[in-house]
This record gives sequence, structure tokens and C-alpha cells, in this order.
Amino acid sequence: MELLKELYKTYSPSGKEKGMRKFLIRWIKENCPTAHIQDDEKGNLYITKGRSETYPCLVAHMDQVQKIHSKDFEVLDAEGVLCGYSRKNKRHEGLGADDKNGLWVCLRCLDKYDHIKLTFFVQEEIGCRGSQKAVMAFYDDCRFVLQIDRRGENDFITNIGGWTPLCSKEFVEAVQPALFGYKEENGMMTDVEALKENGLKVSAANISCGYYNPHTDTEFTLWAELNNCLSFVKHIIETCLDVYPHEQEEYDYLWQCEYEKEIEEEYFSDLISYYLQNHPNIKAKDIVQWHEGEIYYLTEEDFDRLINEEKRRALVY
Repeated sequence: MELLKELYKTYSPSGKEKGMRKFLIRWIKENCPTAHIQDDEKGNLYITKGRSETYPCLVAHMDQVQKIHSKDFEVLDAEGVLCGYSRKNKRHEGLGADDKNGLWVCLRCLDKYDHIKLTFFVQEEIGCRGSQKAVMAFYDDCRFVLQIDRRGENDFITNIGGWTPLCSKEFVEAVQPALFGYKEENGMMTDVEALKENGLKVSAANISCGYYNPHTDTEFTLWAELNNCLSFVKHIIETCLDVYPHEQEEYDYLWQCEYEKEIEEEYFSDLISYYLQNHPNIKAKDIVQWHEGEIYYLTEEDFDRLINEEKRRALVY
């Protein structure tokens, strides 16, 4: 748990991940000295341990949403319920468990296994800017790619929003998510989606890792659920030894699409929560609007432009 607490104490807002990068590099050099660390122009980190024909690959992101992180920030542990707190200011403060829980799982697996690859992305919380510029050749010898970046305890995300499949049926069957209390679900935007859209040719998924109330100062982690996630990831690494091919199909929805299924409530909730925090003068009804069954998906830059023009008619994607 001490490693997890150190990750929580390392403040890393989007675009300012320098402290987290230093922490991760130092930890890897001290604990896994044979691992090879590379980076790219965006600041993403790529780690390879061992020499193998194929590798399991885990990914997580370094940035967090929360704006408040006091100098006396500490992690409280109430019988396995972890939360952030400032005694001086007498207030809860967000852990950044989204996605420091994922970083923790990745580091634990890096320490355990002789042959593994990891990627730590920057700026996931502001539109997956790091993963959009990922060095895709890094994944050419990967068997699969797992992201540990989902709230709750039992979601095994195999599809983003209902229109971006991440993996093959064969991979899901091999993973056996039910053994650890997981089940297939649709999810929302995160780095593995960007990798698939960049041409990732193997199966991917996103996994619940025990955090709740993400993007808020009341965020908390359930230690038992995070450890179950780690056990599930270890199971996948140890049993899924084949390459699990999967290529993204072409979709014609770059700027708009007609979405025929009801979008899950939490998808709206997360996006609304994030943008309300960053644009306090905007109301929820200005962010999400339906028009004859169509939803418009825009980048953050386009969203800001619409705000400036007072043409707020976007669900940010």
C-alpha cells in the first residue's frame, strides 16, 4: 500500500505530469533495473522488460483531473477505504486514483514478471492527447493491451460507446472475466480507444480498478477491489499466452453520428462533471443537447471554440 500512497501524493494534473514521470522513472530504475525506458515527444513513457517474441502489455495514464492538492495532503485508510485529506484546510481532496490505481497495477506487474511491456500516457483526461500520438510500433510484438482505468469493481470494457469494439470474442473467452467477478460492458473514451483508432492490431480492454467518484475531491479507493483487479490482470498475463488479433473496422462518424442506443447515464455524468469543473460559467444543459437523435462529438478545442462563440451544442468526445 505504501507505493500506492506515494503515487497518490505525487500531484500530476494534465499537462503537468513532470513530477509523476520522475517518480515512475526513479521507481523503475531502483526496483526493476533491467527494464528499458523510452519516451516520445509528447512525454509518454514506454517500458520494456526482458527479451521475448511477444509480450503482455499494460497501459495507464499519468494525469489527474483534480485541481486541489494541499502541501499537507495525506492518504487516510479507514479499514481499506482510502481517501485524500488536508488537515490544515479540513477538507477532502481527490486522490487521482483515476488513474494512479492503474499505475500501481502496472508497476506491481512490472516487478513480478520477466517479460512485459508498459505504457504510461500523458493528458488522457483532456482528450487522450498522449495516446493519440503514441509510437504504434511499440505494440507490434504485443499479445494484447490492457488498460487499468475504469471506476468500480467489475467492468471489463470491450467496447467504447457502443461503436468502437476493442477486442475479439476469442480474447474474452480466454480471459474468463467471470472468474474474478468481472463482466463485459461498454465504456467511455480512454487511451486504448485512441490506440485502436491509430491501428492497434491486437485485442485490448479496459478494467475496473476499485476507484469511485472520479474527477472529484471525494474520490476514494476500495483496497480489496484494487487487489482483485491486480489478481485479474495477473491471471490474464499468465494464461493468455497467444497473440489475440483484432483490427478496428472503419466507421463514418468523425464529427457526428446517429447513435441508436441509449447512452449509459454514467457516460454523460463523467463528461458533464469534468467540463463543469473546468468551465464554471456553463450549465449542464449547455454541454449536452440532443437534436433529433443526433449527438455531435467534438474535440476539446472545438468545444472551447463553440463556447467562445456562444454556440454550445456539443457532447465532448
